[in-house]
This record gives sequence, C-alpha cells and structure tokens, in this order.
Amino acid sequence: MSETLLNLVPKAEAAQSMRDFKSDQEVRWCPGCGDYAVLAAVQGFMPELGLAKENIVFVSGIGCSSRFPYYMNTYGMHSIHGRAPAIATGLATSRRDLSVWVVTGDGDALSIGGNHLIHALRRNVNLKILLFNNRIYGLTKGQYSPTSELGKITKSTPMGSLDAPFNPVSLAIGAEASFVARTVDSDRKHLTEVLRQAADHPGTALVEIYQNCNIFNDGAFEVLQDKDQVKEAVIRLEHGWPIRFGTDNDKGVIRDPATGDLKVVQVTPDNEHTILVHDAHTPSPATAFALSRLADPDTLHQTPIGVFHSVERPVYDTLMAEQLGSAIERYGKADLRQLLTGNDSWTVVG
Repeated sequence: MSETLLNLVPKAEAAQSMRDFKSDQEVRWCPGCGDYAVLAAVQGFMPELGLAKENIVFVSGIGCSSRFPYYMNTYGMHSIHGRAPAIATGLATSRRDLSVWVVTGDGDALSIGGNHLIHALRRNVNLKILLFNNRIYGLTKGQYSPTSELGKITKSTPMGSLDAPFNPVSLAIGAEASFVARTVDSDRKHLTEVLRQAADHPGTALVEIYQNCNIFNDGAFEVLQDKDQVKEAVIRLEHGWPIRFGTDNDKGVIRDPATGDLKVVQVTPDNEHTILVHDAHTPSPATAFALSRLADPDTLHQTPIGVFHSVERPVYDTLMAEQLGSAIERYGKADLRQLLTGNDSWTVVG
C-alpha cells in the first residue's frame, strides 16, 4: 500500500481472509461470466491490504459489473449510470480515511461516463478504477459498446458497427493518468499482481480487465486465453525487462529508427541489443501510449498486458486538504450561513 493510504486508512485489528470479504448476497451473473473470476480475485486479494473492511468502499455505476458492491463485505454504493467516478471523487476527497474503489464497464465508463472518467484520471484522485471490458453491452442484451470492434454485428448494428472503438489504455494515458494497466479475467496470478500494484499507487489507478461475456460476446478474448496461442498473442510488460514474447521468446518490440513508432520484430543476434526495455516509471507517457497501440483491434494479436505507466504526481485529495488547511489557518473556519447568504442576499416579503 502507498504511504498515503497506510497513514490514513485504519488497519484491520486481526488477520483477515477471503471469507471476510464475501457478502451474504447471492451472486447473480450468468453462469460462466468472467465477472466471477474478477470477484474471486478481488475478494482473495483484499486481505493483503491489511485494512479494516469498514474503511473500504466499492462504488459502481450501471451494468453487469456494477453488481459488484453487493458481493463485497465492505461498504459500497450502486450508483448512477456513468457517474461512479464523480461520486467516488466526492467520497475520496471528503473521507481520506477510506480506500475507495470504482467498478465499471466499457459501456458505463466510456459512453455516458466518459467525461467523469477522464477528469478523475487527470485530477489524480486517490481512486482505484477497475474497468471491466467485454466489448459489448451485456446488461441491456447485446448492443455494441464503445470498445466493440469496427464492423461488429449486434442487435443494434445488424449491418456492422461504423464506430471506431476506444482503446481504454490509450484513452487513460492521454488523459494524464498516473497509473494505467491491463489484465485478463482468466489469468488469476497476473490479475492479482496488477491489483496489488494499483492498490499501492498513490492517486488514480486505472486497470482495464478483459472480461468474457459468454452470452452476448463469447470468445472475444479467446486468443489471449488459449494456451496454444497465448504466447504468440500476449506481450507481458514487466518493468526493467526487455519486451519479448513468443513461443520461444523469439519476438521483441523495437523503436523503428525511421518513423519512431514501435514495431514487433523477430529477435536475432544482430538486433537483440535494440529490443526495448520496459520502463513503466519514465515521466513521459509517449512510449506507454505507443505500446497501447500495438494490439490489432480486430484480432487482438500482439496485445500488451501489465502496467503500462506508473508515475508519482501530486494527489488531488492531499492538495485539497492542504489548501483547506491553509484557508482555515488564514481566515479561520467559515460560517456556512454567511457563505450561503453572502453580502448580496435578498429578503423576499409578502
């Protein structure tokens, strides 16, 4: 956990287990939904934080993923469509003794909630945002979403979607997010490690989780989950390590000297020294953004997963608390009634 959270969020009085974070509510997702795997990973990971569960809050918007707060034995709120980041911002800034998590989906976060999401990211509020991306509207029965691939045939696009899809990682990096990562619902070990790093980050951490909807978009991420294809399709990003992948670790990512773009090459003794070493902590987001563009949006081949960008910058909650403290020191505590009425109030008489 970050120093900020350790200092402000009360510790649990006794050791906790996964069972402590399971609520008594019946989990109601479709059988086989990827949300089950994410829920189990989060419930299993929470005890590692060592925080009092009464000081952990999950806020969600609207969508299949937004049932999440019901199933966590913490405080939570099933809020308004797309507005979870705004509500969570108010909570995180007014109650700095809480660990605040947002659970949202690709439709909830990137359509009606897009504006709230990007402003939470740029402000660097102390939130952990889990964005479940199944590339479809599941709750409303299978319409295309902001992350659906071009030409997607759905109930709302019978001749194929005309919309170019959002890349959530690219969007977050472009919005000046200080922590951006991607993982997959079926990879429990990787998912847990990414959650661990997100929880430890001071400020807003966005984690995109590729999640299967087996009813309306089954197999959307099959290439990233199939044991025979995964080594050729997935680029695992690890800070400080060369960006290599492939069945025999024979492929790598280099910067094209002609264009400056990143590209995948076959590794040879002659070019091995040019393979990029992943630096998630470099202040410039340029390389992280370029890495986010490697994946083919249709086939998902050469898809990077892991932490793209993780840098420290001032946290909004801390800045606001310091500013309020300075104002009180300078002017004293404000009189709310005087603040509301001011010097130009009107009295209406009958």
